[in-house]
Amino acid sequence: MISIRSLPLLLILTCSIAMARGTYQEPADFLADTFGVEPPSPEVVWLRGETRETTTSILGHRYPSLRVRYWGDSQRSAWILEEVGKDQPITVGLVVSNGRIERVKVLVFRESRGWEVRHPFFTDQFRDIGLTGELDLDHNIDGISGATLSVRALKKLARLALYLHSRIPPVDDAP
Repeated sequence: MISIRSLPLLLILTCSIAMARGTYQEPADFLADTFGVEPPSPEVVWLRGETRETTTSILGHRYPSLRVRYWGDSQRSAWILEEVGKDQPITVGLVVSNGRIERVKVLVFRESRGWEVRHPFFTDQFRDIGLTGELDLDHNIDGISGATLSVRALKKLARLALYLHSRIPPVDDAP
């Protein structure tokens, strides 16, 4: 039974959870912030053969589609990816520049906990991280107590974006 004294605390906790869920930035706005007013046309990386196997290995499950959309080219690309934290997908925008993470932004968070991953104190850790030969991140990412599954989801998405960026065909410099 809930006492009258605990009611304000319960209300505060309920409101904070409700406020943590939500859309922090629309994907179109993320792309506009990344590329300016007019982002490039989307391209795709097909998940076939080794690419599909590696993607499955990174995520720990099969990607739900046969292709992944991105914007940009082999020098700089933006990805809007989703991964389940505990029960719900987390939508994340990632920018990769020359094989290194330039930016990570949580766009939509649907979980009841772990929302702290949306803050710059966490996402800024990904800046300038690349992949090792074993497809692990080449720097450690500090976790957040109580947000382990959300942290794990963002780390997987960073690895996936870096790997998929490496699968983009090189830009043809010929005139």
